[in-house]
Amino acid sequence: MKELFVGVDVGSVSTNIVILDDKNNLLENKYVRTRGNPIKVITEAMKEVGNKYKDNDIKGVGTTGSGRNLADIILGADIVKNEITAHAIAAINFIPDVKTILEIGGQDSKIILIDNGIVTDFAMNTVCAAGTGSFLDRQSQRLGIEIQDFGDIAIQSENPVRIAGRCAVFAESDMIHKQQLGHNQEDIINGLCEALVRNYLNNLAKGKNIKEPIVFQGGVAANKGIKKAFEKYLGKEIYIPEYHDVMGAIGAAILAKEKIKKAKHTRFRGFDSIKLDYKVRGFECNDCPNMCEVVEIIADNKVLARWQDKCGKHSNYINNNDKLA
Repeated sequence: MKELFVGVDVGSVSTNIVILDDKNNLLENKYVRTRGNPIKVITEAMKEVGNKYKDNDIKGVGTTGSGRNLADIILGADIVKNEITAHAIAAINFIPDVKTILEIGGQDSKIILIDNGIVTDFAMNTVCAAGTGSFLDRQSQRLGIEIQDFGDIAIQSENPVRIAGRCAVFAESDMIHKQQLGHNQEDIINGLCEALVRNYLNNLAKGKNIKEPIVFQGGVAANKGIKKAFEKYLGKEIYIPEYHDVMGAIGAAILAKEKIKKAKHTRFRGFDSIKLDYKVRGFECNDCPNMCEVVEIIADNKVLARWQDKCGKHSNYINNNDKLA
């Protein structure tokens, strides 16, 4: 009998689903755009997996990312963890002595410091677009270049142009100014990569002791220009894992495997449950001055779970003697 573990990382830009065997070998790897509809993306991706595997093959499920609770309710997760923990576990699995993790996604970025396999410090950017992948996406569209080609063009630069990177709005304005001055496209693109890296280091890494080995994770790690810029400003080698874009999901799957060693059984609902028609709706609770906007998920006209209330009155909802929230 197969022993497989599912990891799901639901973010605002992408949803990543992986399946690992009991040796942490990657068997399935799905990286799909969330496009504002995580329920549809999760269910459709898992239906594809269900065509290859059976319920009994799945021994554990872990979820992470901003939509981890939603994925938990749909799939029946054994463990639900934040992105910091998931990314750290995945990096340690590939490089046991990793000291620093740089992670840049579409809408946020993170830095994680590790000592002897334990997270000692971290910082997240969820506000400034200039330190995330969306910044490069926007500029590539303005320049008429596919984002996949951005890094290859950047490393061709022989005369880098400095572009203001403290703010996405100022950076775009400065980029246009450099274009008007006649700078080469590759120099401008390299300047944008360096601007993102300076923003990242000034906002997230300021005052932190960045030690090697350094692992670069997230979708933006595929950009050679960003890697080159990090090595330039840090003066250190940057390592990019083979599956850099799904490391959060890999970490969730590894955490699920560790959890099952203790729990002995999985909460995975099975592939048939994924075929249900899930809906999400919100309502405002007026029971106290907090006025929480509560979110609930419904399937077959039954409320499966509620969350996002501060007091726990609604999020402690229990269905069929199974605590889902």
